[in-house]
Amino acid sequence: MTLHQLIQPDRGWLDAPTARRVLWVAFTACAGLALYGFTVGYWRDPVMGGYVAVKLPLLVALTLICNGLLNGLLGLLLGTGLGFRQSWLALLTAFALAGVILGSLAPVTLLLAWNAPPPDSPGAQHAHAAYLVTHTFLIGFAGIAANIHLHRLLAVQSPTPAAATATLLAWLGGNGFLGAQFSWILRPFFGTPALEIEFLRSDPLRGNFYQAVWKSIDHITGGFGVPALLVILLILILPIARAIQSNHQTIPQP
Repeated sequence: MTLHQLIQPDRGWLDAPTARRVLWVAFTACAGLALYGFTVGYWRDPVMGGYVAVKLPLLVALTLICNGLLNGLLGLLLGTGLGFRQSWLALLTAFALAGVILGSLAPVTLLLAWNAPPPDSPGAQHAHAAYLVTHTFLIGFAGIAANIHLHRLLAVQSPTPAAATATLLAWLGGNGFLGAQFSWILRPFFGTPALEIEFLRSDPLRGNFYQAVWKSIDHITGGFGVPALLVILLILILPIARAIQSNHQTIPQP
């Protein structure tokens, strides 16, 4: 198995997935996410970096495990022709590609953490907000690339373009919602300067992910959170829509 096979899989990539292939893809996903995760937590403290290196792969594993049955059913109901194992491998492959992208960005994000104002400095709160938004953007970028890749896999396997697109959107909705909330429950990832370093917060179910991101965007834009959020959503949505259209035009159906 090579990274080239992961990035540009052949048409039979999802057919009868073997244990060796699944384990290799899972290892690649965990390695990339762990490497990137360490740089995310490093700004607060190297110990925090170690915690996040464990929690980021755990976040993906929980999302896939909890949504595995639902994703498999959606794949069947929406007409992709994929079984449960094939659906699971397709999603795992997308997460692995995101892990490869984020892992390749780890040297840059490590330098970002190294040169940011330290957590005990007067500008720590502003630095934390900017740090949160920056990493959210990077993770969003990796997610866009991963889901474009996922749609390409679905377009090859599905009997119609509509089935591939409907399945992608259904998976995105379920995994995105659950994954975002799991990320909130498993916090901290970035390490709020005023709070102590710990693996999990004592009140993991208080608040939600979306509220925290909104407050950070509103803070760093000086109260212009709504237009900034609309711009961010357009940046995230338009490439996926364009890639879906391109996949429909260029990938021959079996």
